[in-house]
Amino acid sequence: MENLIPIFGILSGMVVPIAVFIWLYLEGKGKRETVLEISKNLEDPSKVEELLKIFEERKKEPIDYRRNGVITIFVGIGLYLLGYLALGSILKGVGALVGVIGIGTLIAGYLYPNTGKELTNAVEEFEKK
Repeated sequence: MENLIPIFGILSGMVVPIAVFIWLYLEGKGKRETVLEISKNLEDPSKVEELLKIFEERKKEPIDYRRNGVITIFVGIGLYLLGYLALGSILKGVGALVGVIGIGTLIAGYLYPNTGKELTNAVEEFEKK
């Protein structure tokens, strides 16, 4: 009975990634089949390209470091408080580390503008000088 716990621990570490892979494969399978069926009925190649653009789920917007920084800061605060109230100094240190990483991400968001409007404003400001 004692040997089953480590075996289940090892198996759970393998089962989770495999389950996620299967889930993502099955989720995308229907989309691929739909695109294939529609493309068989289309004669114009440009329409097929438009169809592929519609089904593409990638975001075209850049990463908002300020938003991610604020989220990371509050995760760090939560970890720190959990360590302070219940689990001890190690979790307080982890919370402080995560909070400082969040502060760095937040600062990076202000130093490096990422939206089109912010980039345009930065270029116009540079051209004025």
